[in-house]
Amino acid sequence: MFSNDKFLIVKYMKQFILSLDEIIINYPNKEMVTKNRLHSDSLDILEYIYQANIEEDLEKKKYYQNRILSKISMLDFYLKKSYKKKYISEKLCQKKSNELLHLSKMVYQWRNAREQDIS
Repeated sequence: MFSNDKFLIVKYMKQFILSLDEIIINYPNKEMVTKNRLHSDSLDILEYIYQANIEEDLEKKKYYQNRILSKISMLDFYLKKSYKKKYISEKLCQKKSNELLHLSKMVYQWRNAREQDIS
């Protein structure tokens, strides 16, 4: 069965996606690539969380968790790029980056808890 921590990650990611949707709607058309990547990568993260939740094979589970962490890093890059191009404010960039940092910590704890169960 799934632990509450994993469901917290799902809930947190869904909230992040919904708040991100409100932000990227204001991106100019010339930044469609960044806008689409923010949207698609955030949905990919949610998909990987679900896949890792149901995966029985520990190596595959770890693979999905690592994919989540790499996608989070990419989202952070896109946000910083958006700030640099002045599509979002510094305050908003910092807030979203902190949310991503918190999500990363949750995933690391999830991954490490799984490794400790094996030992």
